[in-house]
Amino acid sequence: MRTATKITARSLSSVATKFPAAGLPPPPQPPSYIDLSDTRRLFASIPTSALIRSLAILSAMATGPLVDLAGAALRSSVPKERRLLRATVLTAARATVHRHFCAGEQGEDAARMVRAMWTDAGLRSILDYGMEDADDAAACDRNLAGFLRAVDMASSLPPTSTSVCVKMTALAPISLLERASDALRWEQQNPSFPVAWRTHSFPVLCAFSPLYLTPTEPQPLTETEENDLQLAARRLSAICQRCAQANIPLLIDAEYSSVQPAIDYLTYWAELKFNHGDKPTVYGTIQTYLRDSRERMRNAAGAAAAAGVSLGIKLVRGAYMSRETRLAAAMAAPSPLHGSIQETHRCFNDCASFMMGRVSRGAAALVVATHNVQSAQAAAMKAQELGIGKEDERVQFAQLMGMANGLSYGLRNAGFRVSKYLPFGPVEQVIPYLLRRADENRGLLSSSAADRQLIRKELSRRLAVAIAGKN
Repeated sequence: MRTATKITARSLSSVATKFPAAGLPPPPQPPSYIDLSDTRRLFASIPTSALIRSLAILSAMATGPLVDLAGAALRSSVPKERRLLRATVLTAARATVHRHFCAGEQGEDAARMVRAMWTDAGLRSILDYGMEDADDAAACDRNLAGFLRAVDMASSLPPTSTSVCVKMTALAPISLLERASDALRWEQQNPSFPVAWRTHSFPVLCAFSPLYLTPTEPQPLTETEENDLQLAARRLSAICQRCAQANIPLLIDAEYSSVQPAIDYLTYWAELKFNHGDKPTVYGTIQTYLRDSRERMRNAAGAAAAAGVSLGIKLVRGAYMSRETRLAAAMAAPSPLHGSIQETHRCFNDCASFMMGRVSRGAAALVVATHNVQSAQAAAMKAQELGIGKEDERVQFAQLMGMANGLSYGLRNAGFRVSKYLPFGPVEQVIPYLLRRADENRGLLSSSAADRQLIRKELSRRLAVAIAGKN
């Protein structure tokens, strides 16, 4: 019996190339909305000196041993005899990675960066006062004041140029978020477990969630802990209220799995309170490298529809891979992450497509936060397919400052709304953020490889033009 041969567009293309007499037309190519081929146009607003500096920093961060040394020096608990090394590294970090990935040390620095990006590059900004991992209520109150100043500053900038981002670990003590997350995980396993402080039924976990993080039944929250959780909610509400008054979107970051259930609980509490109408104020974050992300997002969308609120979602791949992997290994448990980068790509694209459908029906808003060209292309095509206008405020793309600039400019040139994520604060304050960027950029196949390739292409072009001009 003859085995059937699977005919694909790729095989047809190969036949047409080898045997043109067969008259087979080339396979149709999907429309392209993002053009990264013309680096002259992409980097038109960027001085050569800035391109050279970016290339140097990104190349250095792809060097594993160098990143390991700098990371060790930046971390806390440095012995006395190594404090000079830490001070030296902090000085170097301020002049290099902090300058590359952050918008400055003070709010005024960040405001200048927002205006420059808006005026010179046509890009929006997501301001992040770089605080996280608070230990007590006093630190949370200080952080609240800093976030409110960031919102007030954003309200003085050009309209629609700025969003604001917060981390719940800056507004609630880590230990409290862990305890609340334990309660929510145990409730997922045993619905009869008392969670008296719950004020809404939005689902924050599903069957695929890493419930092993709570291996035994936890003690219910004490009265003091319940009061502290209400204080955390009030801090978040104060920021949401200020953002709603100024018409500024508020994006709440996702963090690591041990505290994420409590973060989602508080995020959905805020969305229920503030996201009435077609344009939400509050956005939660879904990290698609997690196995449970697709189901959690769909469950949240269903709950939002039932509650009559507009669901705001920022979609990312995720930034805590090393931490999640180490924790799972320490507990002899399966990793909560997808088994391969291809699975993560598929999950991201599926989630983006699903949310685009919600946006097209007026039930949601989406920030497609990606450095992956293929994912950005797929999301752009889906928006066009569904008739979502490029200037629709309910859809925007986002990339981190200092990363995927070519993609940002390509999306901007195609007419989409594009934001750069701008953390700001003293070097010592944003060390956790810088360490995550170092981890993300290390290695020859890091996420910055495409950035470096585009920058090299443009620098080569500019050099060739300069040489031709002299001749």
